[in-house]
Amino acid sequence: MAGREEEVTPSFAVLQPQIAERLLKARTVLIHGEITSKVAQAVTAQLLALASDSNDPITIFLHSEGGHVEAGDSIHDMIRYVEAPVRIVGTGWVASAGVHIYIAAPRERRFALPNTRFMIHQPMGGAHGRASDIHIEAEELLRARARLNQAIADATGQPLEKVAEDTDRNFWMGPEEARAYGLVGSIIQSAAELK
Repeated sequence: MAGREEEVTPSFAVLQPQIAERLLKARTVLIHGEITSKVAQAVTAQLLALASDSNDPITIFLHSEGGHVEAGDSIHDMIRYVEAPVRIVGTGWVASAGVHIYIAAPRERRFALPNTRFMIHQPMGGAHGRASDIHIEAEELLRARARLNQAIADATGQPLEKVAEDTDRNFWMGPEEARAYGLVGSIIQSAAELK
């Protein structure tokens, strides 16, 4: 139907049940695709369930073009909320709200596979309606931009002014560039390097 938002299925839901169960037993969470409220709910549930079992490390494999800012905030905050240490492995691409999720882990627990690309930019809006409502949305977007830029600066050690300049447009980095920027802690090629 025209005008109807397409249903987005959380990435783990497309897995066969026995594979999803094995991933949870391995304390592994997959975040693939667009970051939506449904994805945030699923990831939150998995993190809380795993953290209730033990304080052993949880590994997230992240491949995302980004998505909804607040859904990304929810996952970011939950990664920091659980007591179990969370390590994140970037794979494919980590962009926009995906980067916000990625930087929730301390740098020493942020990994990237060799072909991962990273992209930071300012949040995008899609406000429409009355002029007064558009003005309110624009102010909120500016607040979100300032908050996200500060989070990137804190996580990377880059000056806030540089982050603000870099996020003004799409800013792409390969894994080596992202490591030099302070985004990536280590580039790994095998599971053995996570141990």
